Amino acid sequence: MPKFYARRRLSILATLTGLIASVALFNSPSASAALPTPVSAATARTYLSSLTVATEVRTGYDRDLFPTWITISGTCNTREYVLKRDGSNVVVNSACTATSGSWYSPYDGATWTAASDLDIDHLVPLAEAWDSGARNWTTAQRQGFANDVTRPQLLAVTDNVNQSKSDQDPAEWMPSLTSYRCTYVRAWVQVKYYYGLSVDSAEKSALTSYLSGC
Repeated sequence: MPKFYARRRLSILATLTGLIASVALFNSPSASAALPTPVSAATARTYLSSLTVATEVRTGYDRDLFPTWITISGTCNTREYVLKRDGSNVVVNSACTATSGSWYSPYDGATWTAASDLDIDHLVPLAEAWDSGARNWTTAQRQGFANDVTRPQLLAVTDNVNQSKSDQDPAEWMPSLTSYRCTYVRAWVQVKYYYGLSVDSAEKSALTSYLSGC
């Protein structure tokens, strides 16, 4: 799949009266440290063994069926919340737009100082979720999945890398930074287990192989 190099503009929310223009928030060393800690490899192996194995069904998928981004806290939507959580020395304005900071992308090991160089990745992609069960959910349930900051499902990564990953599962795509792969598959299995999503046979085989080395 080709890589796309377009930079996404940050969304701008309405100004909150009385909030000072620049606020330093959410100091954290790296995206890998800020991501909610996935379950252990042993727990992930147990979860994986209980997941339903089924053929994926793409029929009817539309990204708009997974509403993003929603307000998470104050004036901050999901993207802005994750950027603050995953960055170091992040400064935001009154609309919660990141004006400065540093972000480490755990997929490729790159560090960025412009928020526009980052995408917020759905670790289990929205289309993958649809294929493996979310097509049967309500829109409210899909919105919850698409904006879940509690599970290890959302993280700030290099935009080009996220776009090259697209909707691929671990049988088709893995982070180039091999040291992050164990974290990635543990998170993948945890999210699928929590939401009752199925896996296809190639996906389960890949996850089993990666987890055996964790």
